[in-house]
Amino acid sequence: MDRPTALVPLGYVGIGGRGPEDVVVDRRGRVLTGVEDGRILRVDGLADPARTRVEVLAVTGGRPLGLELLPDGDLLVCDAQRGLLRVGLEDRTVRVLADSVAGEPLRFCSNVVAVSDGTVYFTVSSRRYPFEAWIGDIVEHTGTGRLLRLAPGADAPEVLLDGLRFANGLAPAKDESFLVLAETGARRLIRYRLTGPRADCAEPFLENLPGMPDNLWRQGPEGPIWVALAGPHVPALDLLHRAAPPVRRAAARLTVRAPYRPAAMAGVLAVDDDGHIRRHLVRHRSGFRMSTSACVADGRLVLGSVWERGIAVCELPDVAG
Repeated sequence: MDRPTALVPLGYVGIGGRGPEDVVVDRRGRVLTGVEDGRILRVDGLADPARTRVEVLAVTGGRPLGLELLPDGDLLVCDAQRGLLRVGLEDRTVRVLADSVAGEPLRFCSNVVAVSDGTVYFTVSSRRYPFEAWIGDIVEHTGTGRLLRLAPGADAPEVLLDGLRFANGLAPAKDESFLVLAETGARRLIRYRLTGPRADCAEPFLENLPGMPDNLWRQGPEGPIWVALAGPHVPALDLLHRAAPPVRRAAARLTVRAPYRPAAMAGVLAVDDDGHIRRHLVRHRSGFRMSTSACVADGRLVLGSVWERGIAVCELPDVAG
């Protein structure tokens, strides 16, 4: 693992809403995100903060989290309250693609990707805790996260993996032979193979990460996978995860009721398809807390946060080699 280097901030852009949990970029370099009141926003002009424009594209009626732009210009949205949605950015229509799996309502959908054949893969972080009480699942270590697949033309998704420790971000390999999936509670990335003799098998990809991985975003077919680190490694949490289930449940109940303020840090990894960390960027004593997503727009690294009321614009390092 490369030694961490400084995450260099260039600016902060307020967007008029709290919790831009995921950030993605369109073909014109504009950043799309969703905020806690259900709005999907588009942010343009990050190179010049004085001219930055924020436009409302749609309202999901729930709590949008992970986003994925489709080739036809529509947007897939994991909504923590409504399920998997498809949003028409031209006509602002919101259509529910899936709101249940195996007869169980879909809650806490987290992140989504679509591959070239039209198959959609998405995660559910927890089946026990709602989004508003996400920290309870991290503390209890429930192992109720899932990876799901919605095939082209299918009426309902299917469960591919169960028992995940807070399933989160997704990104495809450049050849789409596998997916990389963030398991936040286990501080690791796993590889889920889509093709070949080991198709539909999961295996470790990167373990013992220096923080808790959240959303993933691929910088084009030849670029790295950017891994947002929502929080630092907490050794005391590792010890708690080895405790008996009743102890973990009691700790979770207390934690959910207690005031929460994230650590004053922002962190990001750049990872290649061979499971090598090309960059580990971190800023301690950061004014921008809980970086839950990262993308590249206009030659800058852009961070989203489920905690903040804006996005951070940072210096983009070289990740070649």
